[in-house]
Amino acid sequence: MAQDGALKIGTAVALAMLAGCGRQEEPAPKRVTTPPDIPHTASTIVVPIEAKLTDVARGLNQAVPVRLWSIDEHRDKCVPAQKVRLFGRERKVTPALGCRLVGEVTRGPMTLRGSGDRLVVTLPVRARLSARDVGGVASETATGTAIVRAVVRLDMQRDWTPKARLQISYDWREPPGVDLLGQRVTFTDQADRKLAGVVAKLERTLPGELKRLEVRRQVENAWARAFTSIQLNGDDPPVWMRVTPQQVGYDGYRVSGGKLRLVATAQVLTETFVGQRPADPAPTPLPPLARQPAAPGFSFATPVLADYAQIEPVLLKALVKLNARGIVAPKIGRIDAQFGKVTMFATEGGRIAVGVDVDAKAPDSPIESAKGRVWLTAVPYNEPNSEVVEFRELSAVTHTDKPQVDLLAGLFATPAVLATISGSLTQNFAKDYARVLTSAKQAIAAKRLGDIILAARIDRVTHGRIVPTGAGLYLPVEASGTATISYRPR
Repeated sequence: MAQDGALKIGTAVALAMLAGCGRQEEPAPKRVTTPPDIPHTASTIVVPIEAKLTDVARGLNQAVPVRLWSIDEHRDKCVPAQKVRLFGRERKVTPALGCRLVGEVTRGPMTLRGSGDRLVVTLPVRARLSARDVGGVASETATGTAIVRAVVRLDMQRDWTPKARLQISYDWREPPGVDLLGQRVTFTDQADRKLAGVVAKLERTLPGELKRLEVRRQVENAWARAFTSIQLNGDDPPVWMRVTPQQVGYDGYRVSGGKLRLVATAQVLTETFVGQRPADPAPTPLPPLARQPAAPGFSFATPVLADYAQIEPVLLKALVKLNARGIVAPKIGRIDAQFGKVTMFATEGGRIAVGVDVDAKAPDSPIESAKGRVWLTAVPYNEPNSEVVEFRELSAVTHTDKPQVDLLAGLFATPAVLATISGSLTQNFAKDYARVLTSAKQAIAAKRLGDIILAARIDRVTHGRIVPTGAGLYLPVEASGTATISYRPR
């Protein structure tokens, strides 16, 4: 009997303590502090080196003399011997006549044109030759014109030295020649031998002019400046993209719009960081030119993060409105609930934990009041490429046999309360999504890094499913497009 009495007294004291201090609180779910796992992506950025064709042509014209060659030589047979057939035999009527050839060959202005990977150098040639001292005949002067065309194939060696291969074609529109004593005497052979030397000079001169573009210096500057971090988003949250060049390739050249563009490609690693600016990667020396260029394409990952603190007041406001309309719980009846602080964070199993402070009064229930914090968990969910996030499998963490706790649990098991919580947690991230992308596009549209301009264009954006992380709800977004790094001194 004494033991039964002590039990009753202990129970009464416990109930009095519950009613007096009135606070019942379930243990909080385990908080997960893991940061977002943002993928690193590989990109290939175009590094164009441009020159006007008129500038290259000007250099060629300065390097190649206008007077290509001169001739002053004796020719034993300017006019072959004349023969006639008489009495069945050929008989010489006049002997072969020698002469002295004097003259020069000049060129006109060289021009460059082309399209795609075809560069054409055009060289007009004019010959003026005289045949003198031809058997007492007065001197005769011959003129001729030719158009020399060189189809150029440019390439870049591993040490960044340009080279050119020329395929030459030409035709004499007016072969140089004169009529002497009724005979046509041409000087094409002499001119052709001299043109071979002009072609060889062009092959040596054109790479020299391309060296004036200083391809290595421009690529080297772009390479060194590309080891950097670029801010993609200013706040909520700050997002940084760190760029680390890996390799450089050569993607040929293009001729378009009167310009010659040598195209190098830089393969880079892009990493995304949330929060503080990451340390810039340590620059490495420019590597040898890679012979297998990659297809240009720029991509990076950027997070859309929703801080739990942004959602908490939304849920609290909805619960307050629900209480104003009245809450009736099954088996409990009418409940007057004063909702307080709302706490949200990531927990185990890909879920979020939601804690709500509440002071509940149930006049029609044997347990008139209870005060404490109730914990629920839910699974955030969205369809791929959808910014609408809903929360599924909403449920209380535990149920106990404590009367006051059961009152609070019953309150949060009420369909109206569950529907309010679920509806309030459902979020449309479209505005956050658009804001972050707009900020990222502006950040990389034309970013000056000293004498280097990084210009990127986003052509495609995709995102996956929402993930609860220690930093907030993380929507993984990947943007892809094209990018160029250009050398533009201030």
